[in-house]
Amino acid sequence: MKTDLNCTRVEANYTQINQCKEMINSSAASFTGISKILALAGNEVRLKILFLLEEERELCPCDLSDILGMSIPAVSQHLRKLKDGNIVEGRREGQTIFYSLKKENLTMLRPFFKLILAHPEKSLA
Repeated sequence: MKTDLNCTRVEANYTQINQCKEMINSSAASFTGISKILALAGNEVRLKILFLLEEERELCPCDLSDILGMSIPAVSQHLRKLKDGNIVEGRREGQTIFYSLKKENLTMLRPFFKLILAHPEKSLA
């Protein structure tokens, strides 16, 4: 079944259209950065890792493996993606690397974590 998706407006508001274009274009870098963070955090395991790093400040892959019930290599793979995406950073102490959230990402991620804490028993979808 084919539907007609043509716009039916009588007259375009070119002032509004141009203002919106300008706003989108002037914020291009922000859109790119936020989309990268959300794409990485969109994976449930990575979101859990980010949440745990916010709650505990820093954790090593072994801790995350025990908490999440996953293998260390699987956790390390997720941490690598988060590190490559510039969302987390590592600090070496002897043979152990402790991961933490980069401060500049907390402003965007904290509202999601607050939602999780406020509604732990139900799906927010």
